[in-house]
Parts: sequence; structure tokens; C-alpha cells
Amino acid sequence: MKFAAHLGIAAAAAIVCFGFVSAPRTAHAQKSNCILDNCADQKPAATPSHGATGMMAHRHVSNAPGDFDFYVLALSWSPGFCQTHNARRAGAQCESGSNLGFVVHGLWPQDTHGFPSRCEPAARYPSRFALEGAKGLYPDIGLARHEWSVHGTCSGKSPTDYFAEVRRARATVVIPPQFRNAHATQTWTPIDIQRAFIAANPRLRPGMLAVACNRSVLSEVRICISKDLRNFVACPEVARHFCYAHQITVPPVR
Repeated sequence: MKFAAHLGIAAAAAIVCFGFVSAPRTAHAQKSNCILDNCADQKPAATPSHGATGMMAHRHVSNAPGDFDFYVLALSWSPGFCQTHNARRAGAQCESGSNLGFVVHGLWPQDTHGFPSRCEPAARYPSRFALEGAKGLYPDIGLARHEWSVHGTCSGKSPTDYFAEVRRARATVVIPPQFRNAHATQTWTPIDIQRAFIAANPRLRPGMLAVACNRSVLSEVRICISKDLRNFVACPEVARHFCYAHQITVPPVR
């Protein structure tokens, strides 16, 4: 895989403020019924970073399934999402008693610069059997369908195998104890949330994850994982966006 030669200070900080992973390689992101993170995986293009020579360091542009550098596992903090205007689409996820903390938003094929999306339009709808493998991963089966359409089609795998990959990826990440059964409001700095995840996952390092917030409320943690799901990997473009809030509120699980 091709990474930037040096991790800058912003990459080391590894914090995001309700940003986006990077610009999609498609010319225009299509709107769809996404329900988490305000469709953060489809936001407009960002300006790519430049190397020492001043030339943009792009990998070969391709929307061919399986042609990507690594995965991003996006874990949304459900109580934070349920404070956004998108909560009305979430149904049972935001009902009192759902008792949901971190939930899978998606497993996104990612390049060093940019990411593929909607790689196989003909494979847009996974079968009912395939969706059985997504149960318990996503807070809503509608989100699972959306994630397959936008991101899973770029994995180079069948829907059944892709959702199995999502389960494996989720199993690689240990949620810090402070966020398990968190029934009281907490206040954190973004860097301390990052440190909590690093402490809970010894192979994780700064520059391999990003913390997202929406109006100073925790919304998501994004972690970069190798294509074989065996290692966390450095991802400067993912990690360089940071949350500008001095403190982040972590609303309680209900």
C-alpha cells in the first residue's frame, strides 16, 4: 500500500469534527437513504494533500471492485447520532431502551487519497439471506442495504462475504470500558477519546484513527484496518481532519 512519506502533526492528532473520510472518486455522489452521520461518506470532494515535490500523490483512479488500499471501520456513537436531525429516520435505534452505544456505521474500502463508491450498480441490492449475516452489526437493516450499495460493492466480495468481513472487522476493535454501559453523560477532550481507544487496542497508534464530533457531541470513531483485517494501518488522509471542539459531550446510552 502506498502511504504518505511522513505523518504530519495533524495526522498524529488523528481527530475529526463530523468530517468525511475523503473525496469519492466518482464525479458526483448520488443521494440515497442513508441514516447515519448525515451521509458523511458522500460529502463533496476535499482538496488532496501535496507531497514534497508539489505534485498530488494520487493512486491509480479505479472503481473496479477490490481495487483499494485499506478499510475504514466507522463506529457511530448512537446516542450522539440520536441528537441529530437524522434521528427521525432511525426508528428503533433511537427509542428509549434501545441501549445502543457504538454501532457499526460501515466498513469502507479506502484509498490513500479518495475512495471508491457504488462500484457495481447491478449488485445494488443484497439478498435476504445475505442480510441475515448483517443482523446485530448495524442498528438498522436499511443501513446495511445502503452500506452494501455504496461501499460493499467496492470490496470485491459477495454480499454474504462482505457482511462477514464487517463482522470480523468489528471483532478486531475493543471498545474502551468507559464507553460500555455508559448511562451517564461524560465530557472528554477529543485527544483523550483517541487515547482511550489506543489503550484498549495495543496495536492501534495515532495516525490510524479519527474521532468525529457534531456540534461538540461525539458522533463517530473511524479506524483504519488492512485489507486482510489483520492489522491497524496508518491513514494520514483519514486522520488529518480533526475536531475543533475543546471538549466533546458523550451523551448517555438509554
